[in-house]
Amino acid sequence: MLLSELQNKTIVSVVDGKNVGNIIDVNVMMDGHIESLIIESGKSFLNFNRGNDTKILWKDITKIGEDVILVNINRK
Repeated sequence: MLLSELQNKTIVSVVDGKNVGNIIDVNVMMDGHIESLIIESGKSFLNFNRGNDTKILWKDITKIGEDVILVNINRK
């Protein structure tokens, strides 16, 4: 699967059923495995608020479907 295919999927929390956000980047380990997905933070003025992006660990992904990625995270 390509990163561009992952970026087109909606990310939904299995905890509360809400849309988590959009993938903007991934962390890849030295051995080539994906460690985590980086999800954009809420929109801020001119989107300068990059420090609050959410990191979703690969182990927290429950299912990758055709259109949706289900994740098991507690959002604050």
